[in-house]
Amino acid sequence: MVIFAKLNQFSQSRTSWILLLLSILFFEMCALFFQHVLILAPCVMCIYERVAMMGIGGSAILGLIAPRVTAFRWLGLISWGYTSYSGLLLARQHVEYQFHPSPFATCDAFVQFPQWAPLNQWMPWMFEAYGDCSKIVWQFLTLSMPQWLVIIFAINLAAAFIFCISQFFKPKKRNLF
Repeated sequence: MVIFAKLNQFSQSRTSWILLLLSILFFEMCALFFQHVLILAPCVMCIYERVAMMGIGGSAILGLIAPRVTAFRWLGLISWGYTSYSGLLLARQHVEYQFHPSPFATCDAFVQFPQWAPLNQWMPWMFEAYGDCSKIVWQFLTLSMPQWLVIIFAINLAAAFIFCISQFFKPKKRNLF
């Protein structure tokens, strides 16, 4: 139980939220590297997964604002869990499209963003999809990109859950003298 108290204490530091944000920035930079340097066309599901990853980054920013304030910390943790879960569902669906293709279950032809936030029009270099969801265009250690995203989102979901549980364990007070 000491580990949960230490995780609670860690979640109250800016370092924890900065590390989460840096990890998300790393994954977003990888996505842009694959798209613009390796010339791998992102599909609709790739773009939605990218947005889910950005949601985790937004969660990190929420927690970073005031990590010692319970409300901001909980908002960051809950939104981290929610966006990780959403990303996990998207990545699993993308894996289905790749490994069990069906003419009856395909991804959309174009990204569908709300009218008030047409990201694909504002930043087409980042949010425009022109690839095929069912094609496997990249693999590493025999896993396709969506399979890696399943792992990444699952790890994020598990970490968010563990950090949420840790909030119920009081961190040890530090002696100043």
